Amino acid sequence: MRGRIEAAVRGYLSGEDFLLVDPPGLQRSPGNEVHLHAFATTAIGYDGVGHPYYLHTSPEFSMKKLLAAGETRIASLGHVWRNRERGALHHPEFTMLEWYRAHEPYEAVMDDCVALIRLAAQTTGAAAFRWKGRECDPKAEPERLSVAEAFARHAGIDLLSTVAADGSTDAAALASQMKAAGIAVPAEPDWSYLFTLILTEKVEPHLGSGRITILDRYPAAEAALARRAADDRRVAERFEVYACGVELANGFGELTDPKEQRARFLTEMAEKERLYGERYPLDEDFLAALAIMPPASGIALGFDRLVMLA
Repeated sequence: MRGRIEAAVRGYLSGEDFLLVDPPGLQRSPGNEVHLHAFATTAIGYDGVGHPYYLHTSPEFSMKKLLAAGETRIASLGHVWRNRERGALHHPEFTMLEWYRAHEPYEAVMDDCVALIRLAAQTTGAAAFRWKGRECDPKAEPERLSVAEAFARHAGIDLLSTVAADGSTDAAALASQMKAAGIAVPAEPDWSYLFTLILTEKVEPHLGSGRITILDRYPAAEAALARRAADDRRVAERFEVYACGVELANGFGELTDPKEQRARFLTEMAEKERLYGERYPLDEDFLAALAIMPPASGIALGFDRLVMLA
């Protein structure tokens, strides 16, 4: 069944004129997000000198360099590695399907994702997805709601009241709302940590129930590689796709401003060093590529999770 789903996915991508690419797993930088952890290694040359490298957590940097070089529709189906992750829905090595459309809005990759989820169900003959007592009909019209709407509906939290006009966040304000809603607040709360806590404990279990949910317009502080929404600088063009409470995919309207991207990465790495005592180098080739990369939308889908549900 896994092989048949993979063949169907490749057929869909071919029919949409995507070029299948094969990004290298070894990178100078594995990504620059606070809670994303990589496997490190050392490449030793003929001279015996070692240089630090990382197994990529996503093929994103390599694929955006290809967009900058002129490709317009590209996809990759391959292994990625993430450290500090193991559980029923997490494995340190997993298969990721990632694809990009240049000069197209992020709704285009949303539509791709829904089509591929339905294709997987059709391939296996699954009338519905089921996971831990939850059920989802992949053929039903997807639900699309903003993160702010989801927090209000499922947690009683006014999330955007804790986000300033420039996208900066107020941890104390969010902690106060959590206490009022009867949600336990950990000691020394960090806004990003509190956001994730509410999302995983109160919101995610309700997403993708009965039909696919597209959770859209993430706070800008939680969208390091996405461009800001044109109508509200507090949020960004980032979305996630859920079925049966399981996150299947994470997509963006891609940020192409190298100055803003560098500033975001430096902020993320400073926080990573504060929390975990480590930081990853910046990929200067990637930042240079952003300056000539066209407007694009992109998305990454956890292929193993899709196979599991289908």
